[in-house]
Amino acid sequence: MRYLLLPLGLLAVTPAQAQAPGAPPLQLAEVFRPHHDIAHYLVSEKLDGVRAYWDGRQLLSRGGYPFAAPEWFLAGFPATPLDGELWLGRGRFDELSAAVRRYEPIDGEWRQIRFMVFDLPASELPFEARLAALERLFAGLSSPWLALVEQQPVTDRAGLAARLDEVEAGGGEGLMLRHRHSLYLAGRNEDLLKLKRHQDAEAVVLAHLPGQGKYEGLLGALLVQTPDGRRFRLGTGFSDEQRRRPPAVGSTVSYRYRGETAAGLPRFASFLRERRDQPEPPR
Repeated sequence: MRYLLLPLGLLAVTPAQAQAPGAPPLQLAEVFRPHHDIAHYLVSEKLDGVRAYWDGRQLLSRGGYPFAAPEWFLAGFPATPLDGELWLGRGRFDELSAAVRRYEPIDGEWRQIRFMVFDLPASELPFEARLAALERLFAGLSSPWLALVEQQPVTDRAGLAARLDEVEAGGGEGLMLRHRHSLYLAGRNEDLLKLKRHQDAEAVVLAHLPGQGKYEGLLGALLVQTPDGRRFRLGTGFSDEQRRRPPAVGSTVSYRYRGETAAGLPRFASFLRERRDQPEPPR
């Protein structure tokens, strides 16, 4: 196996999965912090799915690439833009990711998938009013492939912790909090928050670092860089197959961690998955 080792001082990486020109203007979540006032938010489960944006005509990935969804899957979708996630169920992300990235969709796979909708991005109403509008919209739809994500109020931190315990005990990933009175704003902001026991983030792969000992001849670690320029090694969380065929240099990966070191680097960082917005090429 060959590894790509690059001089860090001269490195310039263009991600292999850069956004398409038509990438949708999605709202992205900040991390929940103790100073946030829970009373201002509605809470839902954080789904371990693939983010998707229905623009009224086609279903787009976060990067702006069309999903090759079957026509029958989309037949009952409204002309109104919708923000949500494609979902197979708890703990089934890898199956889902493989299914939705195919150039040629497999009906049997898509019949298990649901488009879980949590927002109405073209609306200029505050979130609670957008949610009411979504409920009215869904009352007139008959598609079995569309579902509205349930939003619940939580009045105090004890209730929030209990809800998080409940979701995680059932194999869920965490919680999302949406500010009741917020407008839909593209980009990362505190009107949308995520809450998990473990934090996660994304980074671009800069280089493959060779393994030693039992990993000799395989990947030892990925050298990665965060969007704000921090670089570190990501050496745990890989399967043997992933060490044989690691994410490509320039690709984007997700990692899990527990807080940060005094130097501002992720503590106990562990590889989670490769982010893939583009469909797989035909084989």
